Amino acid sequence: MPDILPSLPRSARLPLNRCNLPAVILGSLTYQTHPVPLQLDSVDDLHSALFSGMLPSLDTHPQRAERFIDYMSVHFCLEHLEDAGLTPGRRRRKYRTNANYLRMVRGWSFDSDGREGAVLKHWAETRFGLLARYHGGVLNGHDSDAYHQYLVEGAQGLYATNALESQLDLLYTYCQYELARQFPEASHVTLYRGINRLDGHELLERLSGGRYRVILNNLNSFTRSRERADEFGDSILETRVPLPKVFFYNRLLPGMLKGEDEYVVIGGVYEVQISGL
Repeated sequence: MPDILPSLPRSARLPLNRCNLPAVILGSLTYQTHPVPLQLDSVDDLHSALFSGMLPSLDTHPQRAERFIDYMSVHFCLEHLEDAGLTPGRRRRKYRTNANYLRMVRGWSFDSDGREGAVLKHWAETRFGLLARYHGGVLNGHDSDAYHQYLVEGAQGLYATNALESQLDLLYTYCQYELARQFPEASHVTLYRGINRLDGHELLERLSGGRYRVILNNLNSFTRSRERADEFGDSILETRVPLPKVFFYNRLLPGMLKGEDEYVVIGGVYEVQISGL
């Protein structure tokens, strides 16, 4: 009998999302094996001046990165917060217009279970329909303390910001544009992460030869460097990640992440290889 690839359980997904594939498909193992592009609703149309007008004429990655940063700064008034609604003299700790996409990414790099991590995981939930599975603790029920803390941190991180989730939409879409320009024939990238135990992951199936089928959190940090992953755990988890599931990576923009060759990856069901257990 042919191998039946597991789908994403109902408990790990939302019925609706804001992209071209439902969560039950993009979160499945079939998608890991046979990915297709993911498109967030209306982003290409709303920002056609960037993706169809400005970027195609630029030949190098640094040129495109600079143009993207400039576009974000102008479109979201990131350097002129008063134009975005910041009242002069108002205390900024209560009005967080300056909480932009770069601050979220850098906050994730320091602590993926902090406020910025909660914002990014909430964004992944609404855009792709993949529920967060871990944030400072296992999110296995709406009554848990960890789940309540996750909701609080996500709400605080989004409060009074300047279209922050739309900024993240553009960051993901630009990342996908850049990957397609740099690697037009590629469909996957092999990534690694260090782990200390298997029970920190949701195991669906144990296969032979150190292979497993697991549910990953809706956002996860990986690296392209096996040696770097070895610094963060006794064992190494290796998997082939579809390029459409790369949210951003440290070389996408100058000074973006502190981690060497760090990739932030959208989750779902994955087949992984674990060595060292």
